[in-house]
Amino acid sequence: MDADELLVLVAGGDQKAFEDLYGLVSGPVYGLVRRVVRDPAQSEEVAQEVLLELWRSAARFDPRRGSALSWVLTLAHRRAVDRVRSARAAGEREQREAMRSGQPAFDHVAEEVEAGLEREWVRRCLERLTALQRQSVTLAYYDGYTYREVAERLSLPLGTVKTRMRDGLTQLRKCLGGVA
Repeated sequence: MDADELLVLVAGGDQKAFEDLYGLVSGPVYGLVRRVVRDPAQSEEVAQEVLLELWRSAARFDPRRGSALSWVLTLAHRRAVDRVRSARAAGEREQREAMRSGQPAFDHVAEEVEAGLEREWVRRCLERLTALQRQSVTLAYYDGYTYREVAERLSLPLGTVKTRMRDGLTQLRKCLGGVA
């Protein structure tokens, strides 16, 4: 079944259809949210919120207005943008309060520098992986694909992709000093 048919069944409360739909859309939802929100933990949280919303509001889907996947990704994009706006507003409130109280505001520059250093560290560790490991890890963690989708995109058996991912993640963990 495709996503449109599954979403219609989900609207009727079909849990098995939701499991199947979840498998189809969770990767693209996470990938889209990750590109907007950027923070992995926040992205996971927003993606889960979107998928919960999908279960609750499936009856609002109208197949005459577009595909199920585009509807789900629209939900994801809106939720991700809301999260970014909320975080920005909270930061601005902190800044205003810090100015009123005369205390120094949270050091955003230091945080950005630290995040940049961490990104550089991860980039260097990714470069140490084999090209095949790096490609698999990048598709899964930066583009939001499931192992099965990575296997399909690379035209490889699922077991091969799982092995690459395991070996690549083990190498990353070692390179990052066990932090990952």
